[in-house]
Parts: sequence; structure tokens; C-alpha cells
Amino acid sequence: MFFKTTIEDSGLFRGYTDWHSHLLPGVDDGIKTFDDALHILRRYEELGVSHVWLTPHVMEDYPNRPADLRDRFAELIGKYSGNIQLHLGSENMLDCLFERRLETDDLLPITDEADHLLVETSYFSEPVNFWETIDLIQCRGYHVVLAHPERYRYMDHRDYIRLKEKNVKFQLNVPSLSGFYGRQARDNAKWLLSKGYYDLSGFDLHSVKSLDFILHSKVRKSLLSAITAIAQPHPL
Repeated sequence: MFFKTTIEDSGLFRGYTDWHSHLLPGVDDGIKTFDDALHILRRYEELGVSHVWLTPHVMEDYPNRPADLRDRFAELIGKYSGNIQLHLGSENMLDCLFERRLETDDLLPITDEADHLLVETSYFSEPVNFWETIDLIQCRGYHVVLAHPERYRYMDHRDYIRLKEKNVKFQLNVPSLSGFYGRQARDNAKWLLSKGYYDLSGFDLHSVKSLDFILHSKVRKSLLSAITAIAQPHPL
């Protein structure tokens, strides 16, 4: 028999670092208002979260400029008086806009060393020149962190293995383990976790409503325990 617990009651959040969130208000398809962002941060404080990386989309649909995101981030910092350490990065779609930004190094990396790029692709199809783009990012001196690899329907175990052989790091969306994104994402996440392929984790929050739903979702205790090693501020 598998023992399950809610994500809220699991203890996962104590000292947790959320490496992937859309809490910067009004810049993409995530949180729309400062009030909602502050509400989630207060809830995170109650749960014991220590660090949150704000990683708004940068893509052709949301062509956010780093300078503008820094300004909005400064506004949020000015309104937030809690004890969670907030950091600004971005989630970069591997599209034509990304290629231009990479050429000029006009990017918002993650980690204190600012040498990791959080990237994503379409959920349904592999980008043109995907593998070449991975090489190019690394040649520019960045470590590649692939956001939520479990959610890409075109990928299989062979792709994951090849990516790890190329030293690509993986970021888990914790809600995937509860089936939040469907059975395929859940099964992929379990397999990747069993292989020890994940390096970072996050909740990819887009709304207050999704936070409430996720916190009450149930996951096997053994899976949540396996995340602990990648839930600290500096696991890389």
C-alpha cells in the first residue's frame, strides 16, 4: 500500500526554494496583480518557503525585456515586507526571440552565479535545431536548465538520457507528481525522479486558485521525500 499525504502537509515547504514561478504580476500569463502576488508570498511564508525565483516567460508571445522585468521586480520588492528571499530570472522559450537575445546576452539567468538559463520548448513538438541550440547555449558559458521535462509530449526516455549525457539539468514541476498535468506527465516525472535526473524543483505557479488546488493534492510520501535533496537553496 502506498501512503499519500497532501503537498501542504508533507513538510516539503520548510526551507524550500521554488525555482520556477510566475508571480511577477502583469507580465505574462501568470499572476495579474500585486495583491495576488503578495497573497501567495504570505501563504508561502506560512508554509516555510525560504527562496522564490520569479521566472516570467520570455518568448515571442511575451517579448519581455530584462530591463522592464527588473523594473517590475523592483516594484514588487518595494511592496513586499516578508522574509522570503526573492530572486529574478526568466523562463526562456527556445524560439527566434531567444536566439536574438542569446546573441546579445540580453538574458535573465538563474542561480546566484547567474550562469544557468531556465529554458522551455513547445509541449507538442521539438524545436527546429533543438540540439544545436543546447550546444550554443553551453558554448556561451551557460548551464542549461530544462523546465518541466516531464511535460513534453514529444520526448521519451531516450531523449532524457541524451539530454543528461549533454549535462542538461532538469527542473521538476512538483504538481506533476499529483497528476495535475495529466497521467503522461505524472508517469514521466516518477521515472525521472527514480533515475535521479532532477536537479531543481518548483511549482510553476500561475494563480492563487492553482496554489490552493496544488496544496490539497495528494502525492506518495516516498516521492515527496525524494524531492528533499533538490529542494534546498543551492543544490546545483
